[in-house]
Amino acid sequence: MEDYRTLEDQARERIAAAADLSALEALRVEYLGKQGSVSALLKTLGAMAPEERQEKAPAIQALRQSVFDALAARKAEMEAAELEQRLAAETLDLSLPAPEMPKGSVHPVSQVMDELAEIFADLGFAVATGPEIEDDWHNFTALNMPESHPARAMHDTFYFPDAAPEGEPASSSAAVGQKRRMLLRTHTSPVQVRTMMSQGAPVRIIAPGRVYRSDSDATHTPMFHQIEGLMIDRGIHLGHLKWTLETFLKAFFEREDIVLRLRPSYFPFTEPSVEVDVGFAIENGRRVLGGSGDEPGHGWMELLGSGMVNRRVIEFSGLDPDEWQGFAFGVGVDRLAMLKYGMDDLRAFFDGDVRWLRHYGFSPFDQPTLSAGVGARA
Repeated sequence: MEDYRTLEDQARERIAAAADLSALEALRVEYLGKQGSVSALLKTLGAMAPEERQEKAPAIQALRQSVFDALAARKAEMEAAELEQRLAAETLDLSLPAPEMPKGSVHPVSQVMDELAEIFADLGFAVATGPEIEDDWHNFTALNMPESHPARAMHDTFYFPDAAPEGEPASSSAAVGQKRRMLLRTHTSPVQVRTMMSQGAPVRIIAPGRVYRSDSDATHTPMFHQIEGLMIDRGIHLGHLKWTLETFLKAFFEREDIVLRLRPSYFPFTEPSVEVDVGFAIENGRRVLGGSGDEPGHGWMELLGSGMVNRRVIEFSGLDPDEWQGFAFGVGVDRLAMLKYGMDDLRAFFDGDVRWLRHYGFSPFDQPTLSAGVGARA
């Protein structure tokens, strides 16, 4: 018993004199580790006679607990002293500005989408959405596009493998006659058809979203963003379309000198159809919209397609074309962003380059508003 008390006094004395946490850890291993002196005493209990074990076991357990408590108390004391020392040494000057921290940016496409929604909301247009995986009836047939139309070709459109109707095996005769071809939508025009079929008329919507076409170069990508507008009501004519487009473009480019030129064209889903050109000038090596393209040093740039909704499209949508008329237009969102913010390669929109986004991105606090300017930047 005397040896146990001597070992305990020696251990507590050495623990109290430990200079740092590493020295304290070394003492823990020396006494309580697998090969430690106190652990060795505990291992001897198994070889003792029952009477001897009953006498010495409480003393050895008390020795182990005493050493353990001494180690824990000394460790807590050291950690408290270390924390107090750090708090005394470290200072925080709250008068200094906060350190520069990485922050996210709003992608130009998302920003332009918000700008367009703000402008058209002021004109009374609601935002409508639809599926990006479409069937060929909504994407082509309901838009008066014949079977021979080039847009239906495999080299222009991403088709899915042919599928049978639900519940029918692909080889059955019923499946062969009924199956619809599925594809990635080539435009957001199917949203117009779906909206007319579900809501009827009058309709005043814009349909922004992703579209897919098999094309890729500096000004085309396999996936891009498009926004289409549709207005269906009684007594709508081409003058309403021209006024709407002029008002939209003046608000978007934040210039009052935007001049449009309408050229006759052809689209299956509109009749008459018009291409919309906008006047521009060359400033600092890039095109800047504004002014008439017939002025010296100016030119015309094709910007979007539009026209009066074809009677057949209105019929396919379940409306009476003798009662309801309307106009539609479509424009690439990425192209609008390139023109407004001076970008020269459409592919950079999808490269994921943080440096590009840091340069062209928008602060999340820059919410487009007509009163503050839809293109306001921090």
